[in-house]
Parts: sequence; C-alpha cells; structure tokens
Amino acid sequence: MRRPVGLLLLLLMHGSTYAQKAGETYSQNSGPLIKTIDSLNKLIEDTYVSTPHEARAMAEHALLLSEKIKYNEGTGRAFMNLGHVYWSQSYYPISLFYFNSALTYLPQNKPLVLAHCYSSIGRAYTDLQNYGKALKNLNIAVRLAGHDSKMLAEVYNERSFVYAKLKQYDKGIALAKLAMQLSRTINDKPAICILYSRLANAYRLKGQYSQAIAYSDTALHMSYLVNNKRLRAISFTEQATIYNSLNQFDKAIGLARQGAALSDSIGVMDGISSAYKTITYSFEQKHDMVQSLAYQKKYIQALDSLNATNKRKNTELIQSYFELNSRLNAIAAVEQKTKEYSGKIHLQKTIIIILLVALFVVILALSITYYHYKQKRVLTNRMRKQHKALLIQNELIEEQSSNLAGINSLKDKLLAVIGHDLRTPLANLHAILRLYNTNVLTDAEVQSLMKEIEPVVQGAELTLSNLLEWAGSQIKGINHEPSAVDIYLIGVEMERIFSYLFQQKNIRFENVALPGMCVQADERHIKVVLSNLVSNAIKFTSDKGVITLSSVVVQNTLVISIADTGNGIPAEKLEQLFSLNTKYTATGTSGEKGTGVGLFLCRELIDFNGGTLWVNSEVNKGSIFSFSLPLVTD
Repeated sequence: MRRPVGLLLLLLMHGSTYAQKAGETYSQNSGPLIKTIDSLNKLIEDTYVSTPHEARAMAEHALLLSEKIKYNEGTGRAFMNLGHVYWSQSYYPISLFYFNSALTYLPQNKPLVLAHCYSSIGRAYTDLQNYGKALKNLNIAVRLAGHDSKMLAEVYNERSFVYAKLKQYDKGIALAKLAMQLSRTINDKPAICILYSRLANAYRLKGQYSQAIAYSDTALHMSYLVNNKRLRAISFTEQATIYNSLNQFDKAIGLARQGAALSDSIGVMDGISSAYKTITYSFEQKHDMVQSLAYQKKYIQALDSLNATNKRKNTELIQSYFELNSRLNAIAAVEQKTKEYSGKIHLQKTIIIILLVALFVVILALSITYYHYKQKRVLTNRMRKQHKALLIQNELIEEQSSNLAGINSLKDKLLAVIGHDLRTPLANLHAILRLYNTNVLTDAEVQSLMKEIEPVVQGAELTLSNLLEWAGSQIKGINHEPSAVDIYLIGVEMERIFSYLFQQKNIRFENVALPGMCVQADERHIKVVLSNLVSNAIKFTSDKGVITLSSVVVQNTLVISIADTGNGIPAEKLEQLFSLNTKYTATGTSGEKGTGVGLFLCRELIDFNGGTLWVNSEVNKGSIFSFSLPLVTD
C-alpha cells in the first residue's frame, strides 16, 4: 500500500503550485492577521494529538490566511501542522508530503523551526520502518537545534525510538534518559510524558517488566495532565502487552479494550489494530479460542479498514489539494486584478503629470523667448559665455559617445552569444512543439518527446541565466550580499535540481562535502557556479558515470571540487575555458551543447567573492573543477 501512496505524493509534489517559494511580501498593515495565523498554528500544535479533526480544519484555515498575505512562515507552519495531524492518525506517507511541503516555505533564518520539521520527518520515517532515512533527517535536526534544550530533547526522544526499533535497547534508553534530563530542566511536561512511554517500551522489549510497568503507569497518569489522548491509547495497549508477558491475561484484556476504544474515538488506526492483536493473544493464551478467533477477526477487519481508509484518504488528499489550490488561485487572481487596476491608475496619473509638465515647459519656453527678444543686447555677451560652455559640453558629449560605443560593443557581444548559444535549443523546442500541435506523432511518441523537453528547457534556462548574470555584472556591476553558505546543503539542492538529468544518463551523484562547514560568500553566486559546474559535468559524463561534490579545509579557506568520470579536456584547450573571446565548447556525451559563457561567469563570480577557480583534467579519465573560498570566522 505504501508504494502507490508514495507515487501519488511524488506526483502531487511535482505538480504543486505550493512550491512557488518567494520572499515575504506581506504588507506592513498585515500585523494583526499575522498574529492570528501564529496563534492558530500554536493552538494546532497543542491540540492535534487530542482533537485531530478540529486541528486539521484550523490548519487549512491558517494556510489560506497565510497565502492570502504571502506570509511564507505561516504557510510553512500550516503545512507542518497538517503533517502532524495525519501522522497522529497513522497516515505516515501523507504526513511526509505535508512535512516536505513545509520545508519549501519555512524561513532559513529560523533553524529551530526547521529542526522541528526535520525531526517530524524522521519520526514519520521511523513509523514507516525506514530507519536509515529516519536517522538521516534526525541528524539534520540535531545540527539545526544547536544548544536549544527543548529541540535537542525532542530529537533525542525520536532517536531513542529508532534505536528501540533496531533492538539497540541500551542506546535507546540512554538517549531517552538524556532527553528526560533536558526536558525536566525546562519543565516540558508533554515531552516528559512521551519519554516515560519510550522508556516503558524499551524496558518491555528488554524483558525488564517491573521497570516497564512503572514507566508506563507514569506515562498513563501524565497523559491526563497534558491531555495527550493518542499517547494514552498507546499506553493502555503497551501495558496490556506487558501484562501478557507476565501471564496476567485478564488485566491485559481490560487495558487493551480501553486502548482500542480510545484509539477509535480519535481515529488512531494503528492503535486500534495493535489493541485487537494484543487481545487476540491474551485469549489465545487463556485457551479461549472462541474469543481469540472473534478478536482475530476484528484485528483483520481493522487492518482491512486501515487499507480502505488509506485509499479514501488518498482520494481526500487529492480533493483537498485541488480545493486548496483552487482557493489559492482565486486569491492570486484577485490580487492580479488589483495590481492591474493599480497599474492603470498609476499610468493615468503619470500621463496627467507629463501633460502638466509639458504645458509648464511650453509656457516657460514662450516666456524665455519673449525675455530674450527684449534682452537682445544682453544676449550677445551671454552667447559668448554660452559658446565656451558649449565647448565644454562638446567634450562631455564626446566622452559620453565613447562610453556609448563601449556599451554598444558589449551589446553586440551579448547578442552574438545569445544568437549562438540559444538558437539551437530554441529551434529544437520549436520543432518538438510543431510536431505536437500538428498531431503528426502518436501518443507514445508524444510521451517520449515530452520527457526530452525538460533537459532542453533546463539547458536553455541555464544558458539564459548565465547570460543575464554576466550582462548584469558587466553593465551594472555584481551585486554582492555575503553570508554564511553551507556547501553541503547547496549540494543537496543541486542533487534535487538535476535529479532528472542524473536519472536520464544513469549518473550517480555523491555529495561528500563537509556538513556544517560554511564559507563567507554570496549564496546566489555560489549556486550559479555549482549549477554550471554540475551541468557541465553531466554533459561530458557517460552513462553509469559518477559526479562527486567534495570539500576540504586548507588553512583559512574551503576548497570545493566537482569531479566527474567523463571525457576530460585536452591540455591545450584548458586555457580557453575561462575566456569569453576564445571560449572552448564541445559536444556532450548525448549531443549536448555548451553555453560558452558559463565557465567565464563562474570565474568572475568566484574572483568577486575572494576565491580562485582552477581545473585539472585528463582525457578519457575525467575533470576536476575546484575553487577556494574563505571560511566563516567567529
């Protein structure tokens, strides 16, 4: 069942308009509405484990309000809360969809919020029994948590659960106790309650039942204090399992029935099936086969119901997605019309101002003409002075003419590059679209060609991005906004951006850059550089090749390298790589064309950020493009 759900979510994520991330654009007078959204999200975080249905409705409302004013943090938190709601009801693949959507919007300058989201993703992967991905996301959460006790306690809590599932009980217990110590220092009672349940589970699996019962009793008691109904239902079933191990079957049956009833009331499907399974075992050990078979049947029905509910939830998710998307599009349409009306009003005001200025100029010109006519003799002396002034102005005009000639030369060079580097991909696109519009192709051929459009468009887009970045740097100068840039995280983003091209050529991308090691540079510039280097590596690497992003600290700098196992570059051509006038271009392993300006732009951007770019290459063995940047200093 999980595989179809995963495919469904993948399709939704690719088609989602939610992922159009932008800067925070809400107006200054949106303060009260932002407070309302933040209050809603906070309330959802506190109530989703006890009233998940109401929490979901509030999260959707918070999402619509956030999108209305383009409040990205509110949108991200609303998506994260929707993930929590579906997780609490055991719909783990659906919860992952919303958690990943949240990462697109959550602000990068709030690491604790990001840490909470990554921790939630790790928890969902644990419930899906994908412990490798669970630990990977929890490691990211630890790095983002820093020294925050509450966040570290949450991550250690989830890690302890993973190690318990992996049967590393002592390691899980140690982490749970460390999380308990941190939670007690800040008096986080909901977290302490969950940790008691974690410890009960670990000690039960170790066979230390007296300690397991003690921790489970405490968790059950505290669940009433913090109103965590989901944990209470799980604790009932957990205690029933312990008493089964102690051969106290009647007590186990009573506790499991309470767990099943409570799970059913809040829609926790895993809790229902686990409780029925526990009761089945109890009656089986009592040799009451009639009751055992009856609850075995209920257990099977619960599993069937869970599968049926999963299918229904998939349908509801799609319906909810399109409904929300439709409402968000309606909001966008209203905003677009408002902008159009504002633009028309602004244009009318501009025309009126221009007419008034023109009228004033005409009146002024007539006044000056009349004044000059009356002051004819005075003008003779003034004209001599004006003649000198005209000579000075002539010199200025000549200087400006020289500057304009330089700009015109730059324009001609840019147009020549555009004509050379964009004509072919655009012609290919035009040919594909013409065949599609004239119905010359079969459906199978159309599907095959559509798969080829994305790399063509991506190549043209990268070419155009490079040209615009280079032209802007030549005409306006490079805009430099340095910050701490984590090369490992940018490598993760590059892997996602080029994932389709990696799959097309069966290339393995390895990101072995040092996590958390930051350089002082403009993040946008570094993304442009890595995009060009990875794109070039893909072009010149054959099927089943390897592209590696790595980094190493050299004194006070970080040396970043993109290595490939491609065709390599002849030694006599290396000096031409970074020159715009003598640019070196070659055909890729699948016939791809080079941009011609990408590497020149890369060197300019690296030089501007205080670094150095160089290349080592050997024909038929591959190339290594490396650049150094200064490390962030405390």
